Amino acid sequence: MIDGRAPVETFDEIDSTILEARRRAERGETGPIWLVARRQTAGRGRRGRTWATCDGNLLATYLCTTSRPPTEIALLGFAAALAIADAVDSYIGPGRARLKWPNDVLVDNAKASGIMLDSGAGPAGVNWVALGLGVNLAAAPENLDQPATSLRALLPPDALAPEPLAFLSRLSDRLAAIDAQYQAHGFEPMRQAWLTRAHGLGREVQVLQGDQTLQGRISGLSARGELELETSNGRRLVAAGDVYFLEPV
Repeated sequence: MIDGRAPVETFDEIDSTILEARRRAERGETGPIWLVARRQTAGRGRRGRTWATCDGNLLATYLCTTSRPPTEIALLGFAAALAIADAVDSYIGPGRARLKWPNDVLVDNAKASGIMLDSGAGPAGVNWVALGLGVNLAAAPENLDQPATSLRALLPPDALAPEPLAFLSRLSDRLAAIDAQYQAHGFEPMRQAWLTRAHGLGREVQVLQGDQTLQGRISGLSARGELELETSNGRRLVAAGDVYFLEPV
């Protein structure tokens, strides 16, 4: 699914790289290709939230096709989070980037990136996939529902923020390697790597699912990528939702 040699197309300004990927996919274009923007006028995050544009940040979407089923496509979010965390650590030191389920990358308890997945039916019985990434390299967006940080803020005062395309090169190499490992060995190595970086294991959380709330302690990650939660009614597997911690992590 992930081609480490995929070309990169850049835009000074576009509404959204993930929307552009969808438009291309619906025209029958299959990629693989990275679409990278300097500015987005209609960037969006999970559940329709706005993803703010800050100059110098990475705003990118990878477009490709795959014969993998939707359940496996969804695991690409975990691969992307791990690849971003590894790329971030290559600048600030090993082990600092942590992962909040399902796919937020945090450093010092603040959000450093966002990930989105879009997909649909493509030609000849395959699916198209658009993996959207926003990484705070130069600045952190304001007015989020949680603290945010940038790589520039984490570097020494005299250090420059990484250039978006240079950061993407590191990220895409790591993403291709993680995907190759998945093809060879399945999800388990990725699951174990994710748990090594997991933010808040054993902590009490609320999970918002629409107008319903589930409360419990995070106990792990299932073999299908679900959040494992120990509740007053026993173990629950959470496939989707927004996680909020009830105590400092």
